[in-house]
Amino acid sequence: MVALVSLYEYRESMALGDASFYALIMAAMRRADSYNITRLRAAFPETWEELHARYHAPGGLLPGEVAPE
Repeated sequence: MVALVSLYEYRESMALGDASFYALIMAAMRRADSYNITRLRAAFPETWEELHARYHAPGGLLPGEVAPE
C-alpha cells in the first residue's frame, strides 16, 4: 500500500474531527493548489459558489442574512 498522506496529516485530521463536513471542504478549497481546486470545484460546485460569494460579501454575509449575536 502506498500512503497518500503523511502520519502528520492523518493526526491533523483527527484534530479537525469536530468541524462540519462543509467547513472542511471550504477550508480545503481555500488551501488547494490549482490541481486540487479543479477537482474540488468539480465535486462540490455549489459549495464553491457559496464560498466565492461569501468571500466577496462584507463579513461573509449573503444578502438577507443577519449576523448571529
